Amino acid sequence: MSTKKVKIAIIGLGFGAEFIPIYKKYPNAELVALCQRNKEKLNEIADAFEVEKRYTSYEELLKDPDIDAVHINTPIPNHGEQSIQALKAGKHVACTVPMATTVEECEEIVHLTQETGLTYMMMETVVYAREFLYMKELYDSGELGKVQFLKASHQQDMDGWPNYWPGLPPMHYATHCVGPVLALTRDEAEYVSCFGSGTIREDLIKEYDSPFAVETTHIKFRNSDLSAQVYRSLFDVARQYRESFEVYGSKKSVEWPLIEGKPLVVHTAKKPEPEIPEEVESPDFAKLLPEEIQRFTTQGVYDTDDNQHLSFTQGAGHGGSHPHLVHAFVDALITGKSPYPNASQSANITCVGILAHESALKGGQLIKLPEFTFEA
Repeated sequence: MSTKKVKIAIIGLGFGAEFIPIYKKYPNAELVALCQRNKEKLNEIADAFEVEKRYTSYEELLKDPDIDAVHINTPIPNHGEQSIQALKAGKHVACTVPMATTVEECEEIVHLTQETGLTYMMMETVVYAREFLYMKELYDSGELGKVQFLKASHQQDMDGWPNYWPGLPPMHYATHCVGPVLALTRDEAEYVSCFGSGTIREDLIKEYDSPFAVETTHIKFRNSDLSAQVYRSLFDVARQYRESFEVYGSKKSVEWPLIEGKPLVVHTAKKPEPEIPEEVESPDFAKLLPEEIQRFTTQGVYDTDDNQHLSFTQGAGHGGSHPHLVHAFVDALITGKSPYPNASQSANITCVGILAHESALKGGQLIKLPEFTFEA
């Protein structure tokens, strides 16, 4: 392994704090700075993890020549603007989902990476969760046979979350279900059609002029015979938190459990009918990681559930994905390879959701993904 180290700064210390010990243990990373607007919280976390450089101003942090890359974990409305600022400042970018809130911001990020040669990676947890990695292993080995259809959902009760969440259109935060259906075969979305269903309460509708309780999207893959279905809900739908992904192949199919913590169900073709389904506990994939960070697939920042970020606890630890995300990003910077998802792939995944909501408002109209979201 290379002895080169990438100097990283983490921006936002709610969900972002989950990544601090991973970067500190990663052999090719050096966590040099933390950034948080609240100085008291910043000092508390930086003291606990012994990080010397501390910024309350993102703009000041970007002026620091000692920082190679930023990992952005701020509120959704800031993702696009802050990624653009970082790329213009000459920093590589890892950013939590979604990439941005507008198609225009996604396009600018893609163009900046092309102009500068800098790396951008959207830190989509599901495509590095152990359940997805298990299905990807089956796909890559040919055990699934020909993939015929993919399906995913993300259902969550967002009542009580911060002020930009109430009334958010469901598909505006859809990367957790769009990401895996495109990532399995490394395909791109060509066009989408989405329908809204149901109605959220009046006080939520006014925030984004979006009435839908559920949005369901069909995705047509580019240069492929495949399509996928994804659905999303955020408010006024009775459902335990669920990020799900299902793949249907000619030889085997794999379905996510209906209840959190239950086994996957693997269906094998041409067996006697009662023997077709089998419950399978998804293996862990720490073996894919440097030894120094392998333990983080089953442990977060804290050894107990106390103080863990709500997105981490609701999402059942995000399937052990955090160290895989760090490894994918830093390894890309060390080797010069493109991470998954890179800027155009991240834009394709994110724009599916943005344009799907636009489709729902137009009664399911087909909307094409823009050219900049396709790999050159």
